[in-house]
Amino acid sequence: MTGRRHLVPALLAVAWMVTACSPQSPAASGAPGADLRAEIVRTADHDPNAFTQGLEIDGTELIEGTGRPGESWVQATDLDSGAVRVRAELPSPLFGEGITVSGDTIWQLTWRDGVAVVRDRATLVEQRRVPFDGEGWGICAMPGALVTSDGSPTLTFRDPITFEPRRTVQAVQDGNPVSRLNELECADDGSIYANVWTTDTLVRIDPSDGRVTAKVDASAVRDALPPGPRDVDVLNGIAQIPGTDRFLVTGKYWPAMFEVRFVP
Repeated sequence: MTGRRHLVPALLAVAWMVTACSPQSPAASGAPGADLRAEIVRTADHDPNAFTQGLEIDGTELIEGTGRPGESWVQATDLDSGAVRVRAELPSPLFGEGITVSGDTIWQLTWRDGVAVVRDRATLVEQRRVPFDGEGWGICAMPGALVTSDGSPTLTFRDPITFEPRRTVQAVQDGNPVSRLNELECADDGSIYANVWTTDTLVRIDPSDGRVTAKVDASAVRDALPPGPRDVDVLNGIAQIPGTDRFLVTGKYWPAMFEVRFVP
């Protein structure tokens, strides 16, 4: 998911209380190599039937993508009212993964189906499918590039039109590779945040060299989960509230979404 640069609309400020946000950037929340934790600012409802794979704020809308065959979709929800404006199903047996907005398009990865689905940003109508090698996990957009993960320590930087790989970096912390990188968020400060699959941990990565500059303990959000209608799965889904140091995080089949800050 991308941390696209634009002014925060008034209704977004109301919906997520960003008027109380500190102006500091996400990177300023901790020194390089810092151990951070997720501090909960606000709790909101989340669809407990959403097997969340991608989460992103774009303008006045929250864009979400889900996974599993027959349960994979992308939808755009109004941040102010919570109303779903438009939704598009991914036909079975395709297994949806991460999503991101890039210009006038939405990119939706599939897990082991070998294609990325390109959708119209406004209507979510499928425009084309682009083949790629390997597995698809997370995706985010930064200026001039799409960044993808495949469950390994590798981040691949791709052409935003052709999807061809341009370069890769390996996520490394203290000389050790960090594997199982999943959902991605390209933040306003140029860093990349990633969920580490099966854990309540997020990492902040320097895209120039793959160095992990912070590790975030997000176990507090799992501890704060209210009861839901089905068993919850892993933490997955991170979206920066543009222009702030706040993020939205949720998980697969979670009945709640959390606005958080990453603090020492």
